[in-house]
Amino acid sequence: MDSVDEIEKVIHDFWDSAPSNSLHLASGEKAWAEPHVAIARGDDPLFRQNKESIGPFLWTPEEAYALAFPEAPVPAAALRVISYVLPQTPETKIDQGREKEIPAERWARSRFHGEKFNCALRLHLAKTLTQAGHPAVAPERLPGFGYQQSETFGLASNWSERHAAFVAGHGTFGLSDALITPWGKAVRFGSVVAHIELPATERVYGDDHQAWCLWYARGTCGACAVRCPADAITTSAGHDKQSCLTYIRETTAPYATKNYGTGATPCGLCQVKIPCENQVPPALF
Repeated sequence: MDSVDEIEKVIHDFWDSAPSNSLHLASGEKAWAEPHVAIARGDDPLFRQNKESIGPFLWTPEEAYALAFPEAPVPAAALRVISYVLPQTPETKIDQGREKEIPAERWARSRFHGEKFNCALRLHLAKTLTQAGHPAVAPERLPGFGYQQSETFGLASNWSERHAAFVAGHGTFGLSDALITPWGKAVRFGSVVAHIELPATERVYGDDHQAWCLWYARGTCGACAVRCPADAITTSAGHDKQSCLTYIRETTAPYATKNYGTGATPCGLCQVKIPCENQVPPALF
């Protein structure tokens, strides 16, 4: 397995055949629409810059790999970060767009059952690569994965799927802190760090981490702020993580558990009924 095409096939085949890619509804529908893949070099300077910006606890690809293979560390230049996008299905986005305070059932199920599939996909990809002679690890699945307080950004994890996706060329951050991709903002991410030689995906937006957000690029829009039921997004201050987390823990998560039988922490109302729900806003091109 030495090409991006082969890796894409592994991901797509698992997406297509794994029983866990399901919303667990009578309809039998999948949790996610078709995945998309991008590749970043392990020594891309943006990984180090992200660490400097967020905090010393954020793993670089080299550090995450060394945690998994402490007896055989390799230099960052020999590593690749394989990042994939799992878009929400059209049906899930339609349902979610009708809601104003509580996530739709399909959305809550994608956050709960769909993320279980995402975790399985991470591990499947890492295992398949390793068995093919390319040792790999899913950082988000490492025993040490967790959250700490960033002096600048508040609560933050020691491996960020969104930041890995940004470096890999999938998209840029919006006013709500979610990543805007060619398939929209209503997506979820996963990644694997592997000792393999692969060409990096072109990052068409360069190093501009807010290039595809209408508010940051043009000073227009702010639709995600209007959609937020907790007033946790403003055009003056961006995303208030604590207000967002409080609303999720005290309102949406208990509701979803009681009414849908799911766990996890769903909300995502700011990711639909906005110009970047399904695409990069055309007005930016």
